Amino acid sequence: MEPTYKAKKYENRVYQLWQKSGFFNPDKLPGIRKRTYTIVIPPPNVTGSLHLGHALNNTIQDILIRFYRMNGYRTLWLPGTDHAGIATQNVVEKELKKEGLTRHQLGRTKFVARVWQWVRKYGNLIINQLKKLGCSCDWSRKRFTLDRAYTKAVREAFVHYYKKGLIYRGPRIVNWCPRCTTAISDIEVKYQEVKGKLWYIKYPLKNSKFETSNTDPIQNSQFNTQNYITVATTRPETMLGDTAVAVNPNDERYQKLIGKTVILPLINREIPIITHRLVDSQFGTGAVKITPAHDATDWQIGREKKLAIINVIGPEGKMTEEAGKYAGLTILEARERILDELRRLDLIEKEEEYWHNLALCDRCGTPIEPQISIQWFLKMKKISQPAIKAVERKKIKIIPERYKKIYLDWLGRVEDWCLSRQLWWGHQLPVWYCQTGRISNFQPPISKQMLNSKFKMSDSFIVANKKPKRCPICRKCEMKPSEDVLDTWFSSALWPFATLGWPKKTKDLKNYYPTNFLSTAQEILYLWVARMIFSSLEFTKKIPFKDVYIHPTVLAITGKRMSKSLGTGIDPLEIGEKYGFDSVRFGLIYQINRDQQAFKFDERAILAARNFINKLWNISRFTQIQISKLKFQNYNLKLNLKLITLADKWILSRLNSIIDSVTKKIKNYELGEAERELYDFIWHELADWYLEIAKIQNTNERLQRNTVFILHHSLIIILKLLHPFIPFVTEVVYQRIKIQNSKFKIQNLLIVEDWPKVDKKLINQGAEKDFEKIKNLVIEIRNWRAKEKTPPQEIREYKIKKPEKILTENRAVVEALTKVKLI
Repeated sequence: MEPTYKAKKYENRVYQLWQKSGFFNPDKLPGIRKRTYTIVIPPPNVTGSLHLGHALNNTIQDILIRFYRMNGYRTLWLPGTDHAGIATQNVVEKELKKEGLTRHQLGRTKFVARVWQWVRKYGNLIINQLKKLGCSCDWSRKRFTLDRAYTKAVREAFVHYYKKGLIYRGPRIVNWCPRCTTAISDIEVKYQEVKGKLWYIKYPLKNSKFETSNTDPIQNSQFNTQNYITVATTRPETMLGDTAVAVNPNDERYQKLIGKTVILPLINREIPIITHRLVDSQFGTGAVKITPAHDATDWQIGREKKLAIINVIGPEGKMTEEAGKYAGLTILEARERILDELRRLDLIEKEEEYWHNLALCDRCGTPIEPQISIQWFLKMKKISQPAIKAVERKKIKIIPERYKKIYLDWLGRVEDWCLSRQLWWGHQLPVWYCQTGRISNFQPPISKQMLNSKFKMSDSFIVANKKPKRCPICRKCEMKPSEDVLDTWFSSALWPFATLGWPKKTKDLKNYYPTNFLSTAQEILYLWVARMIFSSLEFTKKIPFKDVYIHPTVLAITGKRMSKSLGTGIDPLEIGEKYGFDSVRFGLIYQINRDQQAFKFDERAILAARNFINKLWNISRFTQIQISKLKFQNYNLKLNLKLITLADKWILSRLNSIIDSVTKKIKNYELGEAERELYDFIWHELADWYLEIAKIQNTNERLQRNTVFILHHSLIIILKLLHPFIPFVTEVVYQRIKIQNSKFKIQNLLIVEDWPKVDKKLINQGAEKDFEKIKNLVIEIRNWRAKEKTPPQEIREYKIKKPEKILTENRAVVEALTKVKLI
């Protein structure tokens, strides 16, 4: 063995050997394995590349898969990728832009073909990176959310919901990106703190002497609280769609004004002053304008109070006809015109700087415009109840416990889910329109009359898995498919069971479902995890997984979120090439605790991991050298209990205690705690103490065989215990340390060796206590030598009054370790 472990020399070679073995596939594992253990990978976007969050999450999953595989389970870690609708479409649109093209110039069919071309070329990038990390997924079962079979499952789910009366089409408030011209999900909205302005605008009370007429501006600027109410806003352009002013019902300042009417400036529309519990009395003046068409909270208030809904901002970010003379202007143009007019009328009480969170489209950075939009929605009230009960009744365990409340709170107040997106890449809705009927499958400006009248569904469409050969409505036309696609989260909500063959009753679905474990990030607990749970309960009548582990967020060393654009991002591939991917795995896990929310990533932990791996390598070299001295072709030594020393008893006791503790910690998802315990045992007990004593004992022919046996036995055990954490180096060492298998052989791969079992007979608390006395004496003498500045090789005398018997019996060990003569 070389003096230093060289990760680059071995990692690719070992991974190829694993793949060649077929042992990633549970159907090809050796032996009889009755129990199964399944994890479905949280599918990374096809646009993605490995970041530290991915590295941590997938290392956690791989540790568990390797652990249960070694414990005799048929382990399936099912991999795959997500088509990532808006993200992938934006990437390809950027590529087209470089060529001077737009998707509209290509047309839908050619554009989708172009996206498929991109996916085939770049979509497996992150999969190959996961292989470098050592992930032991069953790649033969790899799935993609736009696979033909998966698409059938998505359509089946949509049709099922529709037939059950849970899907409807109608106008509701959504997150709208004017640049992407589509509704987007909450997870696709990012927030950026920006410095803006807060404008305080006076709304005259009706029948006050300052009430404006339809044609004349307000002439008198000497207002007082008897004549107007002041509202504060960061978005004055939306005032054109105001249908009320609201105050908190407990705000004593406005009690006399509740129920009165104000005249909306510039529009001269009468709107009421109402109360609502959601109004924050501390914001601005405590009185807020209510624009149900352009704010989610206002939409909720508007529905409860049955307010009119007026859409003044269109889907492309321009003012609609409902904005009157401001129609056609961009949002910023309208804002400036409105502010100018309000200043002229002396209706702005004051302006002040104001920091606030601006909602942006995560993909293109455009400010989000909440919009009333005609979309497809899934009713959530009833469908969420089984998902709530599953967690409340502990059929599904969420770890750490604090996330359980977040999950239950979200499902308890969940709104109907907007399923449709105005994109070209994704699962097209299985909706078919009669071309002679009223087709409204596009995004028009929404009129006030449409929104304020009772909405009626068009009868010119059908929902079906396949396009009908003949239109069942007019009996003439070739039906037109919906141009909308489904929210990416709809298809990924089916991931745990659709990847196993649902809706067909496949062998995989029978054998590996429900799955056992899910590891994911906290920000998608409700966007993805909750949706998988209620989808699974709806379609399979089973929970999708037993345990949900919310892994900690990886932060920059400053404590801020990692960001490539801000220069705080760290590429795990770069540090993997620098230190080895075992070091990346070990260094990440070393820094986590099971119940923590986040941790600051420190690259020094990766360096420390590399040093530890080299320590393991050197322990192995030393052990191999000791074995070779015995000149045995076949290693068949046995432990001679008559010649066992205190140090032997101690290390065997500690070894079995570590087996017990680490096994329990892995099962309890205390992976960081388990790894740190292994680190301390191997470095500070096995290496620092037993290896040094082994050197002494090996000079005694009577003790040599026992010592070499214990060295070999201990090394085999720690390789097995470490394998889930650092699989590459442990596999290499395991192959080399077994004399009869000095060359790598598939049938002897560590990946399928048995997990160590505790030998309780070897756990010896008395021996551990006695050895602690030896350790303490050695440390005491070494400290004394250091204090006396004694040269390392100089033998000194050290007197002990009334030594214990255990010290007398181990006198030679103490003297050898301390370079003293005990008296």
